[in-house]
Amino acid sequence: MAIALAAARLQVKNRILVDTIVDGDDFAPEVFGGDAREALLNLADEQDEAASAMSMLRVKAWGRHSDPHGTHDYRDRDVRNLRRRAKQYTGVAKRLRLLAESDDDVHRIVEDARDAAWHDVENNIESRLRIEAMRPDDDPDYEKMREARMQALRLVDLERLSSDTKKRRSARDAAS
Repeated sequence: MAIALAAARLQVKNRILVDTIVDGDDFAPEVFGGDAREALLNLADEQDEAASAMSMLRVKAWGRHSDPHGTHDYRDRDVRNLRRRAKQYTGVAKRLRLLAESDDDVHRIVEDARDAAWHDVENNIESRLRIEAMRPDDDPDYEKMREARMQALRLVDLERLSSDTKKRRSARDAAS
């Protein structure tokens, strides 16, 4: 369950980052609640598929007593463990579906995802401010790395700025 919930939070967090930062939309918990429900239900479907796969492997393993040829070449002695794994997958799927039906649980996932997204943004800003605010006399490798930074400025930053400017001009000319 912990892994499944972390996966759901990660999906919602990424959606929050894309919608709010890239697309410039406002944060709306009800919108992301739908994303959380969808993530939980998709993960539940994956768990059901895994349970089905374990059941099929259990049937194939039944009555086979020879030595296995690999890690996933199950034998009769593995049947009990495969049954247990199928039950676990089914139980996780059931629990995920219950969570998807609960407004409180969905809200909690969205809030946790929002907190994680904010933490990512906070760390990114803090890192950029620390790097961009650094003064040459604070960096012992300033002279050594200056040429690389200048080359990155010419090859990456200025190229990106030029490309963005051309796109804006094209869009403005098309709109005129």
